[in-house]
Amino acid sequence: MKLNRSVWCWMFYDFANSAFTTIIVSVVYSAYFMNNVVGGSEGYGEMLWGRAIGISMTLVALTAPILGAVADHSRGKKRLLFINCWLTVIFTALLWFVKPGDILIGMLFFIIANFGFNSANVFYDAFLPEVSTPETMGKISGYGWAFGYVGGLVSLVVSLWLLKINVRLIFPMIALHHFVFSLFTLFWLKELKLPSQRTNYLKVGFSRVWWSIRHIRKLPQLSRYIISYFIYNDGITTVIAFAAIYGIKRFEMTTQNMIVYFILAQFTSMIGALFFGMLTDRTDTKTSLSISLLLWIGVVVWAFFCKSAFEYYFVGLLAGLAIGSSQANSRTMLSQLTPLDKQAEFFGFYTLTGRLSSILGPILYGWIAFKTNDLRWSVLSIIVFFIVGWGILQTVSLSRGIDQAKQLNKTLTQ
Repeated sequence: MKLNRSVWCWMFYDFANSAFTTIIVSVVYSAYFMNNVVGGSEGYGEMLWGRAIGISMTLVALTAPILGAVADHSRGKKRLLFINCWLTVIFTALLWFVKPGDILIGMLFFIIANFGFNSANVFYDAFLPEVSTPETMGKISGYGWAFGYVGGLVSLVVSLWLLKINVRLIFPMIALHHFVFSLFTLFWLKELKLPSQRTNYLKVGFSRVWWSIRHIRKLPQLSRYIISYFIYNDGITTVIAFAAIYGIKRFEMTTQNMIVYFILAQFTSMIGALFFGMLTDRTDTKTSLSISLLLWIGVVVWAFFCKSAFEYYFVGLLAGLAIGSSQANSRTMLSQLTPLDKQAEFFGFYTLTGRLSSILGPILYGWIAFKTNDLRWSVLSIIVFFIVGWGILQTVSLSRGIDQAKQLNKTLTQ
């Protein structure tokens, strides 16, 4: 399949922003915050990190539906995408100034950067239907995630080198990476529809959110899927936030070890995104997503029983395969189950549920770690999210959901 210019420009934002998730959320800053900024008693750093994740996700959850509705009504997705992108860039660069003992500033800068990162994704995800067709959506979504993992891989390699000089140099480097490669999307990705003439966006935003609440009742399959996503995404978010911390605390791995760990995981993430993207186009999104959630269950069980750092590397390889497949398929399935002309609005609700779900898991993980001083029980708690999410997903009929979305879209455009 030949990728056109619009697809490449869209995918470059994945390449740009994946460095933030990989380095700031997952590997380097999370470890730096707990070991250098916080220090202190066992479990205290985990608890504070979980709260920082939870607070930033709460802010995103409160604003995402409004932003999505405004973007859908004004056709201003790209403008809002880059306002939030630059917010992430600025506060990621400011992490350079966070030193040992600067707990409040370290949390505040991260919360703002993570808020901008996740808010930007509301608008980025809403571009997927514009750069693809129903037949190619799964494959292009997979390509986007895979290209993002290439960006994450590049940032990991550069971070491995900068770690030898000064760990804090990594943070402005990630900001520069995010800024430079997002310019491809800023200058060359085109929005298909012209802006609306309405200017009272706050009123419009709240009215469109209320509209979504009323109309989602007409999409029962989408409602079930969002509930499933709400639950299993909590598990994914928690793994991303604490994978490096688990390796460092339980197996005494260094930050350098964890960078290598994530470099290896990036390769299987790319494989997972590409393979399951193609599997989605050959079968269906639900089947592909169900398999990826079963992989996640295997990851959690293996991590609980894992005995050594060497074995934990293999857990990471399986986790990479699972995350590459589940994230790409989650985005694709939402696109299939929503009315075409209301994509940005429903992606706002998708982000709302995802970010609301992202509050509980990290806070619960940190609380269990603080209370038990045993990270294995924190890890085991994650399995509940994947099992319940998988079970609810099995009740979703993809074919009926697609028909319901088309029918509602037809009704709305008449």
